[in-house]
Amino acid sequence: MKQRTWPCRSEGSRFTSLSFLKPQEKEKRSRISSINRATAKSSTSSRSSSSSSSPLSNEVSGDFSMLPFDILMKIAAPFSHPNLQAASSVCKSWRDALKPLRESMLLLRWGKKFKHGRGGVRANLDKALDSFLKGAARGSTLAMVDAGLVYWETGEKEKAVSLYRRAAELGDAVGQCNLGICYLQVQPSNPKEAMKWLKQSAENGYVRAQYQLALCLHQGRVVKTNLLEASKWYLKAAEGGYVRAMYNISLCYSVGEGLPQNRKLARKWMKRAADHGHSKAQFEHGLALFSEGAMLKSVLYLELAERGGEAAATHIKEVVHQQLSATSRGHVLHEANNWHPLPATR
Repeated sequence: MKQRTWPCRSEGSRFTSLSFLKPQEKEKRSRISSINRATAKSSTSSRSSSSSSSPLSNEVSGDFSMLPFDILMKIAAPFSHPNLQAASSVCKSWRDALKPLRESMLLLRWGKKFKHGRGGVRANLDKALDSFLKGAARGSTLAMVDAGLVYWETGEKEKAVSLYRRAAELGDAVGQCNLGICYLQVQPSNPKEAMKWLKQSAENGYVRAQYQLALCLHQGRVVKTNLLEASKWYLKAAEGGYVRAMYNISLCYSVGEGLPQNRKLARKWMKRAADHGHSKAQFEHGLALFSEGAMLKSVLYLELAERGGEAAATHIKEVVHQQLSATSRGHVLHEANNWHPLPATR
């Protein structure tokens, strides 16, 4: 895994970020809509507004099948297929109302097949976009986000922003994050809108947004630097499994930026990032092990870092190799060849 730095104050900055708007088809999306919470809220509103006009209001207000279809569609717009299936099983009224969204899941699946050339289907971006747009027309924010990504990648940025905004306003955390990133990249940029949507997505639990928000607060390129807030969001993203945040929170603990300096926690998060496949973390963890005399462990991480593109690991690895027997070197190579990173949200 190759890491790039953005934004950086100098070539020596070790705090890293992913490139914007990468495809996320393998990543689990964080969904923030809750049927019970939303319907209970609607029920409470209905009860307060109609209690004086109908003796049956208490019975009606507790019947979720009476929820207006347009409100139900807005609530369910960000739902993934399993959540949509669960909502459709509540009652016949909901099943009928959510039929367009169920259709959009099929269109979304075909769109991904066409985009990536999977499932025996030849890659065709035009057909992929057509499927995504049909899914978006049926109300799915997942389809809106994927259609927006196609538009962004093909240079039609206004159309991308429009679709991301639709998804964001319907509560889609991925749409909110992508919209925020768009506002950072368009010319002229709109830092206020960017931070608004990144923060909303981050508060809704989306780890990419938490990381990107932290990076903005840390580097101070679009907002005033706030190391305390930055470290808070790095930590949330790291705890959510975001590898780059694991690396950055390790650096925060190491140098005491936004958090009290804590070498033990710095080592913990550096190792965790390394075990999840972060090549810079593998290099730095390998160096730490080398300084402690743990040669076999050290050379394994240095080998992994070198394979991940960290050229600086090569020299240190060769120095360690000279202190190991041929058997030990062979054992390390075997471990490296069979090593797999721990699962993460990248």
